[in-house]
Amino acid sequence: MEKKSSHILNASSNLLGFSLVIITSLKISKISKDTHLDEFAGVACLFFAFSCFFSFLAIRAKNLKRGNKFENIADYLFLIALFCIVLAVIIVTMKVI
Repeated sequence: MEKKSSHILNASSNLLGFSLVIITSLKISKISKDTHLDEFAGVACLFFAFSCFFSFLAIRAKNLKRGNKFENIADYLFLIALFCIVLAVIIVTMKVI
């Protein structure tokens, strides 16, 4: 099985920045009081950050079994964070329509 930790690290760090941009723009425009969008983006930020952390640990692990465990944790955290971003996009879409 191919190691996917570097891909998870790359995607997580990029989407972490995207989530932080969402939170910053909501705070600047003072829209965050009206929606739960900033909460979903905040949770996504945490999961993306932990996903980055565990994928980095998977890359650096000397023990193959431990590296695979860290990679699986990073993979699941990334999936949960993506779900949070999808919820945020649904909220934005519902507010626009």
